[in-house]
Amino acid sequence: MGKSILVSILMIGATLSAQSTWKADKAHSSINFSITHLMISEVQGKFADFDIEATASDAFDSPSFKVSIQTTSVDTDNARRDDDLRSDRFFEVAAYPTMTFTTTSYEKTGDKTFILKGDLNLHGVTKSVMLEGKLNGIITDQRSQKLKAGLKLTGTLNRQDFNVGADRAPVGDEVAMTINLEMAQQ
Repeated sequence: MGKSILVSILMIGATLSAQSTWKADKAHSSINFSITHLMISEVQGKFADFDIEATASDAFDSPSFKVSIQTTSVDTDNARRDDDLRSDRFFEVAAYPTMTFTTTSYEKTGDKTFILKGDLNLHGVTKSVMLEGKLNGIITDQRSQKLKAGLKLTGTLNRQDFNVGADRAPVGDEVAMTINLEMAQQ
């Protein structure tokens, strides 16, 4: 009897730590950014076309993300500015249509908080970036009967580290990112 209890405990542990694939629900997710303009105001924008996939447990522990963002989808709610951002002066979307992010490490910092580090490839340059994360919660979706996780990731990067916009004054160097995700277990 002791042996069967041990086997049952091991089976439960293996089930709890099993990794599965999660995908971003684009209708309920967003990749947002803000940057200073003329050193006195903030301009906000987003990327509308992206694919985000993660591998994580049912508790969304130790997620590993793979992200692909289409730079052509940059949207600041101003067509003239968006065209400038897509031009050779900034993103050079003809040469660099996609930016990618791949997780390199995950560190739990609290009950629902974590630090996510990864390699961001933008404008032909790959650099390590750090994001602070918060797991907002996990539910079972009533329609699909599969798990959904809500997350918020924030971080800052220096656009000049990626040769985006070179030394284009009057735009600030620091870009603040806020990524809101609803991830659906597959």
